[in-house]
Amino acid sequence: MTQVIWIVLAVLVTFTLGYVGYSRYLAQFVGLEEDAETPAHKYEDGQEYVPSKKPVLLGHHYSSIAGGAPIVGPITAGAVWGWLPALLWIAIGNPLMGAVHDFVSLSGSLRHEGKSIGYIIGQYVGRKGKNMLLWFAFLTIILVVAVFALVVAIVFNAFPQVATASFVYVVLALVFGVYLYQLDGPFIPGTVLFVAGVFGGVWVGLQYPFALFPLAEGSHPAGTFVLLSGAGSWVPAAGSLGANTAAWIPVVLVYAGIASALPVWVLLQPRDYLSSFLLYTGVGGALLAVIVGTIFGTSSQPLTIDSSIGMYNGFWGVEGVFLPLFPLLFITIACGTISGFHSLVSSGTTAKQLDKETDARLIGYGGMLGEGLLAAVALSTLAVAGFAGDAAAGGIGGALPNFASGGGIILTSFGLPETPASVFMALVLVSFLLTSTDTAVRLGRYMMEEIVGMPAGQTATGLESVSLGNLARGRYTNPVIQTLAAYALVASGEWVVLWGLFGGANQLLAALALLTATVWLANWDDSKQLISTGVPMAIMTVITVLGLLWLAIYENIYTNILQGGAESTSALISSAVQAALAFVLIYLALSLVRIGYANIRSVRGEGGAAGAPSDD
Repeated sequence: MTQVIWIVLAVLVTFTLGYVGYSRYLAQFVGLEEDAETPAHKYEDGQEYVPSKKPVLLGHHYSSIAGGAPIVGPITAGAVWGWLPALLWIAIGNPLMGAVHDFVSLSGSLRHEGKSIGYIIGQYVGRKGKNMLLWFAFLTIILVVAVFALVVAIVFNAFPQVATASFVYVVLALVFGVYLYQLDGPFIPGTVLFVAGVFGGVWVGLQYPFALFPLAEGSHPAGTFVLLSGAGSWVPAAGSLGANTAAWIPVVLVYAGIASALPVWVLLQPRDYLSSFLLYTGVGGALLAVIVGTIFGTSSQPLTIDSSIGMYNGFWGVEGVFLPLFPLLFITIACGTISGFHSLVSSGTTAKQLDKETDARLIGYGGMLGEGLLAAVALSTLAVAGFAGDAAAGGIGGALPNFASGGGIILTSFGLPETPASVFMALVLVSFLLTSTDTAVRLGRYMMEEIVGMPAGQTATGLESVSLGNLARGRYTNPVIQTLAAYALVASGEWVVLWGLFGGANQLLAALALLTATVWLANWDDSKQLISTGVPMAIMTVITVLGLLWLAIYENIYTNILQGGAESTSALISSAVQAALAFVLIYLALSLVRIGYANIRSVRGEGGAAGAPSDD
C-alpha cells in the first residue's frame, strides 16, 4: 500500500524550490526595499495602522488566511476524485499561483498606502472598476463569514472540549494584548508564559467540555456542561444541523462582529500571534509525525493510504457522484492552492501592519506555502483515517471530524494518546477559523469604507449620524450588517451548495486580484513582464467562470429547481438566490477583466507605461 509520507515529501520539495528560487526573484522584481517607509509607519494610528514585529504579523497573517477551506477542500476533493489529483493541484499550483497571488497583493498594497485591491485597480481603470471589484469582494466576504461561522459551530458540536479551550485562549489573548501594548511587558518571557497558557487551555477543555444544547445520545464527553436544556427545536436550522450546532452559529457571529470592531492591538494581533504557536505545532508536528511514524513505526496504526481512498476515481468522481473533475476540483480545493480571500487579508490588515517592505516575502509568499502545508496535512488525515460513509454526502460535516481523528492518529507517532491528540487538532482547526472569521468581517468594513469613501488613516463608528453611507462603513454598524446577512445564508441549513458557491466566488476573486496586480505592473513600468501574474489570472478566470456556471445552471436551476431536488421552500429559495448570485459574480468578474485588459492593451500598445502609481 502507498505510504502517506509521499504526500508530505512531494509538497515539501515543490514548496522549498518555490520559496528559495521563485520568491527571491519576485522580491527583486517588485523592488522591495529594507528602509522604505511602509503605510504602517506613515499612517500609524494605534487602531488599524500599527507597525508589527515580523513574527507577530506572520502569526496574524497565517492565522487569518488559513481557515477551514484548506482542510475541507482537500479532504472532500480527495474523497471524490482521488488523492493524486488533489495532491498535484496543491503541490504545483500553490508555489506557482497561490503564493504569487498573495505576495503581489501584499506588495501592490504597500505601493498604494495599504489600500485594498479595489482601490489599486481603481487607480488605473477608474471608479467604476474599483467599485465593481469592491462589491464583488464584499459579497464574497459575506460568503466567507457564513461558511466559517458554520464550520466553527460544527467543530464545537463534534468536540465540546474545543469550545472551552477556545474561550480560554481568547481570554488569554485579551490579557496578552494589555500586557504587551499597555504595560510594555518583555516580549519573550510574555510569549513563553502566555503560549504555555494556551496549550494549558487544551487540558482545561478536556476536563470541562461545554455545549449549548444536549448532544446526540452517547456523544457527550465525560463531564460536559450543557447550558440549555430541551431539544432546541426553536433554533433556526436546528432540524438540519442539530440544535447545538445551529445555536453556536449566532454566538460565533456575535464574537466576530465584536472582535472586528476592536483596535487590532486589543485582540487581533495578540490572539493571532498566540494561536500561531498552536498552528505551527499542529501543522509542523503532523508533518514531522508522518515522517517519524513512517520511519520508526511508532504510530498507533500504519501510516498508509486507506483502501477507501482511491488514487484516481475518474473524471466524474466516485460512483454515485456526478461532479466533473474539471473545473470543480480547482474550486473545491481553494485556499490550499490559491484563494482570493487572501488578497483581502494581504491588502487589508497585513499591509497596514508591515514594519519593513522586505518582510513581505516571508509573510506573503511564505505564508501561503504554510497554508499549502496545512492542505497537505488535511489530505494526509484523509489518507490515514479513510472516508467513512458516502463520499457524496461528506462535505463539511464529514471533513472536519476526519481531520481531527486522522490527525490524532498521526500524532500518536510521538507517543501521544489518540483522544487528547484529536482534541488538540480540533483546536488547531478552530484557531484558524476564529481568526479568519473576524478578520473577514474587519475586511468587509474596509471594503465598504472604500466604496462609500474614507480618507486613509481615518475611521468612523457609524453612530455619528443616521445615514445609509455612515451606517454601512461604521466600525460598530458595518459588522452588524455583515453578520446578519451571513446568518441569513446559513440559517436555512443549505450549507452543501453554499460551500460550492463560496469556493467559486473565492477563486474568481483570486483571478481579479491577479488582474489587479497585472494592471499595476503594466502601468508601473513597461519593462515589467506580465507572465507571472497574467497566466495564473487567465487560468483562474476560465476555471472559475465554468465552475460557477455549472453550480448555477446544473446544480441549482436544473437539479434543485426544475427537477425538484430542493425539497423545502427554504431550499428552493436558497437555490434561486445562489444561482442569481453566481450570475452576478460572473458578470462583475468578466466586466472587470474586459476593463482591465483594455487598460493593459492601451498602456502597452502606446509603447510605454502610464507612470508610477499615484499616491492619491
